Amino acid sequence: MDDLFPPFAPDPNEPKPRRFKPVPFRMIAPNMITLMALCLGLTAIRLAFEGKFEPAVIAIVVAALLDGVDGRVARLLKGTSRFGAELDSLADFVNFGCAPALILYGFALFHLRSVGWIVALIFAIAMGLRLARFNAMLDDPDRPEWKKDYFVGMPAPAGALTAMLPLYLHFLGFSFEKWAAPLVLVYLLAIALLVVSTVPTFSGKTMGKRVPRGWVLPIFLLGVAIFGIAISFPFEVMVAVSLAYLAVIPVGAIQYRRRAKLESLSRPVLPDEPTTGPQAP
Repeated sequence: MDDLFPPFAPDPNEPKPRRFKPVPFRMIAPNMITLMALCLGLTAIRLAFEGKFEPAVIAIVVAALLDGVDGRVARLLKGTSRFGAELDSLADFVNFGCAPALILYGFALFHLRSVGWIVALIFAIAMGLRLARFNAMLDDPDRPEWKKDYFVGMPAPAGALTAMLPLYLHFLGFSFEKWAAPLVLVYLLAIALLVVSTVPTFSGKTMGKRVPRGWVLPIFLLGVAIFGIAISFPFEVMVAVSLAYLAVIPVGAIQYRRRAKLESLSRPVLPDEPTTGPQAP
């Protein structure tokens, strides 16, 4: 009977089982912020189904704020990763594509039945295409440094927040009855076209890296004032910010074209490159 169960002795030359290396917290913290934003987006969809549009909109606004924080936290902690970038894109599609489309459909577009649902689909898909194009452009090594000051098309958070302008107006007392559904449809379709367009919009990523010492205290006071106004009059502030952002888009496009023209004029002409104007005899 002893031969049936011989004693087992492990081979000393056998490689040890592979153990996963511990992940540093600086890699986890940005992804946790992204997941919190994703939870807010999904919660906003649930609140819209329940007819609670005001907390649903607030959830999207907070998700947009967290979206602006997670990337900066990752770069500050040196915790950027491919996983984090993919997770951020997935969260952006849910928070700024699916959630606003469903909220606006439940708010006004349902009056138009299939036509309203088609426009909601167009907005959500436009947001997904915009995010895919943004990820593809990150791998472009030949992109000039000054172009980092601009987005190609309206960025996802700005597109979502401006798309909900009819809801802000509704919370301020403007009634959106059945007759206003076509206006909401046209407006949402226009925002979807801006999202997938190639219109350059100012990003502000390189603005404010260095602040003069004399401006520090005034900036603190201005920040406190803005925060107090935003807390006291949230939807008035959102209406003002949305309208101001839409009004600034043409200014950013004009500035982009001016800088692109200056770059083309300062670029040296290669021998094989055709020249313009009359040829010398």
